[in-house]
Amino acid sequence: MRHRLFRFFIITLGLLILWQGIVWATQLPKFILPGPWLVFETMIERRELIVEHAGVTLLEIVLGMIVGCGLGFISALLLQVIKPIRPWLLPILVVSQAIPVFALAPILMIWFGYGLTSKIVMASLIIFFPVTSACYDGLRQTPQDWLDLATTMQADKWRQLWHIRLPAALPSLASGLRVAATVAPIGAVIGEWVGSSAGLGYIMLQSNARMQVDVMFACLLVLAFMALLLYFGIDVFLRRKMPWVQHR
Repeated sequence: MRHRLFRFFIITLGLLILWQGIVWATQLPKFILPGPWLVFETMIERRELIVEHAGVTLLEIVLGMIVGCGLGFISALLLQVIKPIRPWLLPILVVSQAIPVFALAPILMIWFGYGLTSKIVMASLIIFFPVTSACYDGLRQTPQDWLDLATTMQADKWRQLWHIRLPAALPSLASGLRVAATVAPIGAVIGEWVGSSAGLGYIMLQSNARMQVDVMFACLLVLAFMALLLYFGIDVFLRRKMPWVQHR
């Protein structure tokens, strides 16, 4: 754990040095490319505003993760258990990802309003397919020898699902959850860009209209930190609950 934190610190420091080097090399004005120190000063000066709106975005991301992962897991189980629905449900899943999420955002705003619900739905739509795909692949790729042994021991399909397929699918599900943690902020922020009165995306739009680029960068850094915190939090949880996954 200490090695990972040290590596993260070194990478962050390197990116900050690179950022400052680009600012010095290009000599761009502050309203085009502010330096990291100016952005940090802005984060401190506007901390109350940023923290307030970051809480809204974080709530949207977490609720979107819960809903999207739950629906994805249920859909994967349905695809595995109820074979007749596969030819009908799989095309729907593919089509749901073929349509750009940004194009759906205005429609979702009309259906669910400009509040929290539309942002949760947006995040859930982005998360839904990776979790479904990962979990369903894990359920399908259960070693056949395990299933043959369960059949020999007269285990019905429900016992095979609960005691064999689901444990075997956990590594794939873990990968889907990690992917979901990285893409969940996208849905929340896109929803805030299309229409909202709170959140980091809303602050970024307002700052863009006022040419407050330092505030925009501050919101981006906070959003990136939230995404990293969510990802590593899920990763630590999965490693503790499924220690064998990291060795696969």
